Amino acid sequence: LRSCQRGNFISMASSIVFINQKGEILIYRRFRDDVSRAETINFCNKIVATKEAKESPIVNIDNVSFIHTTQGEITLLATTTANANAALIMQFLYQMVSLCKAYFGGQFDENQIRKNFVLIYELLDEVMDYGFPQITDPDVLKLYITQGQYNPSMSNAERLRQITIQATGAISWRGENIFYRKNEVYIDIIENVNVLLSTRGTVLRSDVIGQVLMKTQLSGMPECKFGINDKLVIRSGANPHGGATATNTNRGISIDDIKFHQCVRLGKFDTERSITFIPPDGTFELMTYRITQNINLPFKIIPMVQEFGTNKVEISVQIKAIFDRANYASNVVMKIPLPKNASQVKSYCGTGKARYEPENGGVFWRIKRFAGDGEYMVRTEAFLTQTKTEKAWQRPPITLDFQVPMFTASGLRVRYLRIYEKSGYKPTKWIRYITKAGQYEHRIQRK
Repeated sequence: LRSCQRGNFISMASSIVFINQKGEILIYRRFRDDVSRAETINFCNKIVATKEAKESPIVNIDNVSFIHTTQGEITLLATTTANANAALIMQFLYQMVSLCKAYFGGQFDENQIRKNFVLIYELLDEVMDYGFPQITDPDVLKLYITQGQYNPSMSNAERLRQITIQATGAISWRGENIFYRKNEVYIDIIENVNVLLSTRGTVLRSDVIGQVLMKTQLSGMPECKFGINDKLVIRSGANPHGGATATNTNRGISIDDIKFHQCVRLGKFDTERSITFIPPDGTFELMTYRITQNINLPFKIIPMVQEFGTNKVEISVQIKAIFDRANYASNVVMKIPLPKNASQVKSYCGTGKARYEPENGGVFWRIKRFAGDGEYMVRTEAFLTQTKTEKAWQRPPITLDFQVPMFTASGLRVRYLRIYEKSGYKPTKWIRYITKAGQYEHRIQRK
């Protein structure tokens, strides 16, 4: 995370504050004198203690901007009186949460903050200077800010020199003299499909949220060149609702939003559409993206509802996999909603198991393995008990959860991964594609 100043936007914070759910201040680090502690306490009493913190991430009280995010039971707050870059300060707060989790074993709660308050103050002194964000990379900070006892290796002058180079150099995310007997690279393309289908099966809203995760075990200082689809377009002013298709297309992919890890050379991507970078050691997120056009839906759902007066309802759902036969989906779970007054529920299915779960409001049909191009059907009938208040059933949508390996809803594919290192070794490369359900919903026809 790099501090910046452009035009009239100044990326600086007056103070960073950790607050519990009662509105009590746990950590208070002041970097500038233009916002007092009393003004911060006023924010805690008015916003945090009254449970209004989640309504708006930026609150202005008496010409002081309070930029905050809530993670679990902790609210992390930055204050400023300047015309600051709010997006950068918010990103800094997210990075601060990730940094604390890296030090606290993935936990971020009041108990950990109270137990490690000295460490947090030390981290705040390193990650922010006079209100300007500095280095927030956990791998770099862990080299010289440690938990527990004094690290004797820090007395080595050569070790300190290497830490200084890594913290202040052009490649702060990767150390020197890294060596592996076996050089390997793992790539995971993970996509979450969000779609809302009408009662007739037409797409009302759809998008794909994807991420490229990498795990690198490479010696030396390698340069990687990563290529995806031949036809790649970065859209601007895209339709936020997008559209979807049920079949694969050869028109390439059109990306609405994309975000890279700091190691990526953006100039190369702009000119060549290739992703060039020197990777961090270990696991990291290379890029995230969002796509709203030419989405390949993995399943087609055809529901049919029949109501017999006010005493009985029958729902039949047909589901078809519209991906290649060589693939399969795992852990497919369909929720078929039923009225709250449903009783004597019976479900019939040829594949998987269908079970009524009244506490969750419907029948859950579970299929462990769903073959590509497969087609199955479930039928559910339920009798309705009489209630004092005859409210019409709202018919919530059918929801679907699944995981399809070696399939991407966006059509994104890795064309090549080239690795250049002066020793000339040939690493082993592994690539995996996974598509998961985000909010996958199909509306039921209303009366």
